[in-house]
Amino acid sequence: MRVGIVGATGYAGTELLRLAAQHRDLDVVIATGESSAGRRVAQHAPALAAQYPSMVFSATSAVFETSLDMVFLALPHGQSQQLVPDLLARGVQVVDLGADFRLKNADDYADWYGEAHRAPELLARSVYGLVERHRGELDGATLIAVPGCYPTASALALGPFLDRHLIEPTGVVVNALSGSSGAGRATSDRLHHARLASNAEAYGLLTHRHTPEIQQEISAQLLFTPHLVPTSRGMLVTAYGRCASSKLSTADALGVLRETYANDPFIVVTDEPPALKDPVGSNLCYVSARVDPRTGWVVAMSSLDNLIKGAAGQAIQAWNVATGRDETTGLPMSGVTP
Repeated sequence: MRVGIVGATGYAGTELLRLAAQHRDLDVVIATGESSAGRRVAQHAPALAAQYPSMVFSATSAVFETSLDMVFLALPHGQSQQLVPDLLARGVQVVDLGADFRLKNADDYADWYGEAHRAPELLARSVYGLVERHRGELDGATLIAVPGCYPTASALALGPFLDRHLIEPTGVVVNALSGSSGAGRATSDRLHHARLASNAEAYGLLTHRHTPEIQQEISAQLLFTPHLVPTSRGMLVTAYGRCASSKLSTADALGVLRETYANDPFIVVTDEPPALKDPVGSNLCYVSARVDPRTGWVVAMSSLDNLIKGAAGQAIQAWNVATGRDETTGLPMSGVTP
C-alpha cells in the first residue's frame, strides 16, 4: 500500500512515520513538511534514522504528484479542508488526524474554531475513527476523521455509562491532564522549560475546541477542563457524572466496562485507578470507575499515550479496520516501563 504522510514533521506525523515503519502493509513513499522540504527525515528525527536513512521531506504540493493509495494528514486545523476534496477526487483514501472532519454540524466549526468550514458537504461522508465505538461504520471508509486525544480518553471512560443511561446526560465534568507533546511542536510561553518544569496549569477554560467533539460523541452536556503537566507524553482523564439510579455500585460500573470492552484488544479495564504512565509507548487505553453512594456520582477514569492511542496509533488502528485488516497490525500492545 503506497502511503503519504502530510505534516510528517509534527509530533503526530513523526509518530506516524515511526509506527508505519513497523507495519507490514504501509509503504511510506512520501513524507511532507512545508518548512523542512529538502531536509532528511533522519536529520529532523534522529530516532528514525535506521528506518528512514535517505528519505527527504517534500513540499505538501508533491503529494498530488505522487501515486498513492492512502494519505495520512497530520496538519493544524483548517489545512486538511484544502486538500481532502482533491485527494478523494483522485481516489485516494484519507485518514485525517486533524479536527477538520470530526464534527457533523458545520456551524460548530464557526462557533468553536472561529471560521466557516470549507468543505461542509464532506462532513456527512467522514467516519469518526474511534474504533471501539464506530467499528461497523469504518468498514470500507474512504474518509476517516481520527478523534482528538482528549475526546478519545473521555469517550472511552464515559461512553459505556451514557450509552446505557446510567448517568445523567447533563452536568458531566471532565478534568484531564496531558503531556506537553499534545500541544504540538510549535513553541509558546507556557511550553518553555522554565515555565513547564515542576508546574501544572489549566488552559482553554470553557472554550476548549475538543468540547463539542466530546459532547457529540457521548451525547451529553459537558464542562471540560484540560491541564498541562510537565511530562512529554501521556494523558489522564477523571470524569464525573450523576448516577441515574441509586442502585448502581462500583462493582456494577466495573462490570459495565468489562462487558463493553470484552472484545476490544486495546482497552484494559483495571480495578485500580489508571496511571498516566502505564500506557505510554502503546496503543492501549486503561479505564476504570468508581461509584460514590454518598454523593451519587460516578467517577470514570482513563489513561492513554496522547501521541499513539490519542493520535497516530489510533489513525492506523482505524485504517486497519477500514481495510479489513486485524486492528492490532503494526501497533504496540505494551507500554514502556519504568
